[in-house]
Amino acid sequence: MPAEAPPPADLAATSRIPTPTTPADADAVADGVAEAGRAARDEPWVSTDHFAANLAASELLISARRCLAIAPLTGAVRSRAGFASTAAILQLVDVSTSHPTMIAVRPDWTATQDISVYGGGRIMDGPVVVDSRLVRAGKKVAVAESDIYDAHGVDDPHELHRMLGDATPAGRPGADVEGLTRAGRALVTFARLPRISAPGMDDYDPGKWVGTIRSSDHVVERPADHIQDALGAQLLDAATGQFELHRTPYVTNSIGTILGGAQAALVEAAAEAMCPGAVAIDLQMHFLAQLRSGPARTVGQILRDSGDHWVVSVTVVDAGADDLLLTLATVTLQRTSTDLG
Repeated sequence: MPAEAPPPADLAATSRIPTPTTPADADAVADGVAEAGRAARDEPWVSTDHFAANLAASELLISARRCLAIAPLTGAVRSRAGFASTAAILQLVDVSTSHPTMIAVRPDWTATQDISVYGGGRIMDGPVVVDSRLVRAGKKVAVAESDIYDAHGVDDPHELHRMLGDATPAGRPGADVEGLTRAGRALVTFARLPRISAPGMDDYDPGKWVGTIRSSDHVVERPADHIQDALGAQLLDAATGQFELHRTPYVTNSIGTILGGAQAALVEAAAEAMCPGAVAIDLQMHFLAQLRSGPARTVGQILRDSGDHWVVSVTVVDAGADDLLLTLATVTLQRTSTDLG
């Protein structure tokens, strides 16, 4: 996190400040955050044109343990097949789970360690709704979970809260919600860090937001048909899932490393390039290190090919730092009848 100033009040700014993606070891995490933070001081933000801000999400922190995130089904959220991208959902999950987690571990800090988004339901109407809840906050890690829905046109956070009720996701596993279509679940593990890992962020307190709706302001959405259009990654080799993504203000967070959701979109693009005619439905991300130089580069391996669905392993490295291993990911894809050309 930047030492220069606390996060601004609008969601477009705070969405740019998710927990950094780092390894479980707290010392390595703190070192990575500090190094990325030094790099970020030389690379100012473009606040209104950003991967996370362009999701145009709204949030309602229902309580200190539960948060709703809602995003319209725009080009910044859609997959190439037209329904919600799993990578975009992962970004919403990361942000919405981080708020209750930050409240629980305060005055400590957190870093996203692992995210799994699974379920495979296609969100066709939107908005995408992510209902997140803190599961536990231990001495070394914290765990949160999310239920994911297609809200079929309902975009008011208070109305969605009424529809979902006060029961937590864990209290109604697999239960249907009238008016909403369940489209998946997510599980997130955060590493718990000492506060010194985020210098200058003492005023960053999501607990102050409980009961209020926070929305993106002045978002400049890139004209794009789908999330990969907006990402700006360069294809090197489709057969092996090789893409490059440079560390630009559009995809970096406030400590100067590539946003976890942007990495997820890069992984999604790599896996889909290797499996023409298929789209990602499940995505597991294991964050191991901070990007130091860039570009981030992917390479994939098909683990299973059944003809109608695939399982692909994707590795992300820092090509400018001796191929430092950044992320390990596993993607499940399913064939779609939609033309993805």
